Amino acid sequence: MMVGYTVLLSALASAVSGAILWDGRFNDMSSSADLNKWSWGSQVGNYQYYIHGSGAVSKYVNLSPNYKNPADTNSKQGAKITIDSSAKWNSDMWRTELIPQTTAAINKGTLYYHFSIKRSTTNVPSATNEHQICFFESHFTELKYGWVNGESGTSNTNLQWFVGGQSKWKVELAADVWHNVAYEINFGSNSVTFWHSTGADALTKTAGPFSTSTSSNAADWHLGVLRLPRQGNDGSGAEDWYFSGVYIESGSLTTSVVSPA
Repeated sequence: MMVGYTVLLSALASAVSGAILWDGRFNDMSSSADLNKWSWGSQVGNYQYYIHGSGAVSKYVNLSPNYKNPADTNSKQGAKITIDSSAKWNSDMWRTELIPQTTAAINKGTLYYHFSIKRSTTNVPSATNEHQICFFESHFTELKYGWVNGESGTSNTNLQWFVGGQSKWKVELAADVWHNVAYEINFGSNSVTFWHSTGADALTKTAGPFSTSTSSNAADWHLGVLRLPRQGNDGSGAEDWYFSGVYIESGSLTTSVVSPA
């Protein structure tokens, strides 16, 4: 009887879960070298890979089961995204970013942009430089890390959620703590809400909704990191950022860290 009850609960949970519009969980990639299969002339795979430095792909992106949030049993691997002094693309900014490759309408209705992020004790990100993380071109919503222009002091070790250039939430970015995030974006009513948890905990509504211009052409969400230059703080030391459980969902929000099957 208990087995049947458990199966029923599982079926009910599946019935109310959202639908994945775009899947960026790296489950279908054997290594980051698969990113090189994409080009403007041959737009294959789940990611556009063109924002990076001049080195080999393995200098900037690497995949491994060790790089994912272990609580997400439906993600086979995660990504370690690296920026350094060679990771420059059309600017002096350090940046390594991946863009969703999809024809799905990922800029319509109410959607949930999911990802988990952490740092480790190796190649620690600079707290004296502003980092823009998982952002849209118009920067209507994004994460930031490090000292942000206009703040007091000279460094900041908080991970912050920004809406329209204003900080709405922050937490210390401690080593080896997975931060699970969902941007709830209502493209119709122009509002955003922030869902967050750590480790294996379920997402909870943490901030918002806030009104903002949700401008997107469905090809301008950047998974990765852009570090702004700052005079006197631009050393050559590499930074590693880890990403897991990346997907865009419609319908009901999956609050479990275990991403949909």
